[in-house]
Amino acid sequence: MVTLGLVVAQFNDSVTTPMAAAAREAAAERDAEIVDEVSVPGSYDAPLAADRLARRDDIDAVVVVGAIVTGDTDHDRVIGAAAAQKLTDVSLERDTPVTFGVSGPGMSGAEARERIEKGSEATHAAIDLLAELP
Repeated sequence: MVTLGLVVAQFNDSVTTPMAAAAREAAAERDAEIVDEVSVPGSYDAPLAADRLARRDDIDAVVVVGAIVTGDTDHDRVIGAAAAQKLTDVSLERDTPVTFGVSGPGMSGAEARERIEKGSEATHAAIDLLAELP
């Protein structure tokens, strides 16, 4: 059985709560188990939690869900780029799949809510990647 860690950003929780639910449902559909779930303040904070989960022997892959919406500055793009790069680094350094189920940047809250399925997509991607890796 595939075991997963789930990191859920709490910022924009009207989006991330249903994304996390979609991730849990997708894991159940695929007979995978989420053995630990970590809440973090925002998507920027996800890499540290993902790294802690990826270090564990009982976790095969880590799924990260979050939502980064556009504000009055380019802050959303800075956060999105930093989070994506550091999550990639965690995946490579720990030799553990870390999937990026984060909507945004560059979208409104309404657009982010339309992308709730990113939670299930990230879960499916983690399971699929594990199946393909030697």
